[in-house]
Amino acid sequence: MTRLAIFDIDGTIFRSSLAIELLDALIQEGIFPVEATKQYERFYTNWLDRKGTYEDYVRAVVEAFNSNMKGVRGDEFMDVCWKVASFHRNRVYRYTRDLLSQFKEKKYYLLAITGSPTFVAQPFCKYLGFTKVYGTMFELDKKGIFTGNVLHEDLIHDKARVLEHAVGKEKLTLKGSVGVGDTESDIPFLNMVDKPICFNPNQKLYRYAKRKRWSIVVERKDMIYHL
Repeated sequence: MTRLAIFDIDGTIFRSSLAIELLDALIQEGIFPVEATKQYERFYTNWLDRKGTYEDYVRAVVEAFNSNMKGVRGDEFMDVCWKVASFHRNRVYRYTRDLLSQFKEKKYYLLAITGSPTFVAQPFCKYLGFTKVYGTMFELDKKGIFTGNVLHEDLIHDKARVLEHAVGKEKLTLKGSVGVGDTESDIPFLNMVDKPICFNPNQKLYRYAKRKRWSIVVERKDMIYHL
């Protein structure tokens, strides 16, 4: 059966967050109101000043998305998604970029699981050669307008369930599988694969990985460290 490699995207392959970059672009394009910045700017400042966590900042960005999606035209939204994906497609880490290339040569099934919107994750991952992408889905009505509802919200926040769904749907096997993630939200699917890799992990994932004796890799400037 086809061998499987599973990747988180934000902070694991992409050197930022697709959700953050997309939100900024939507505000600049006038699709989201400028006032949307007030929903996350305090968390952004706290993170920059090392008084708050990156996870808190991202959660605030997600809340800004959820509260501003209603009434947005789908075609306008998707046009910005493609622009963001195209602009940032080379802003990736060397280690995971090279790892992806190795897996592509070996004909792995490449699966991406991300909390960022699917509409921006799909074109970004298409440039990188992924086979399938699972991300946050927003509901569109019959007129192509976003309703503000998030589809399958409970599923996308449980990456182990997403992986189980993908394995069953695509008839894949976890035997010989590899998984790469960077935060504790990736622990559920990393526990399922044969070879978990923690790349640039935050503190919670790092401590968990040490107990489990998982591979830990850190990329800093032009150096890659295997801990």
